[in-house]
Amino acid sequence: MIWLTSDLHLFHNQEFVYKSRGFDTVEAMNAAIEANWNEMVQDDDIVYILGDLMVGGKSASNEAGMQIVRRLKGEKHIVLGNHDTDARVALYRNEPSIKDVQYATLFRYGGYRFYLSHYPSITTNLQHETLKQCTINLFGHTHSKDRFYNDTPFMYNVALDAHDNRPVSIEQVLAEVKERYATYVRSLNAK
Repeated sequence: MIWLTSDLHLFHNQEFVYKSRGFDTVEAMNAAIEANWNEMVQDDDIVYILGDLMVGGKSASNEAGMQIVRRLKGEKHIVLGNHDTDARVALYRNEPSIKDVQYATLFRYGGYRFYLSHYPSITTNLQHETLKQCTINLFGHTHSKDRFYNDTPFMYNVALDAHDNRPVSIEQVLAEVKERYATYVRSLNAK
């Protein structure tokens, strides 16, 4: 199974992060993220983390964050975000449970193309293309609860904020994208 997520913000001790996610403390947020992840993800699953895995100004926060990362199930692939400092990138690259660290990546699944990035990116023109001809952007960064960026059917938000603090499966992403695309096509045909 392939899972996607973004913006865990482990150890980001700011109320605007953990309170907006429904937690009273950053420790409660960290614990819920770990529990939710390990409830869904199996050891042999693949997980793409689209940036901002950990946030905290001290090396102690980074090491505590890496202890949680080591306990998270699955083969982890990281796409870097705006909070992924050089020090954190070095930790990621030296962690055996993290398979690769990149600024963006492409992959195919079920005949569909996906561009994984931390930031929302326009990756296609829908005017004359089928969904299989599009490149679907999966992103985080916005901390929005909206799953689609500006209602665009090929820009899907995988961040925890949009998925009740849980990773989302590629199957769910694809089902929601197909449904949104069909609605988009119907609206064009009605004009």
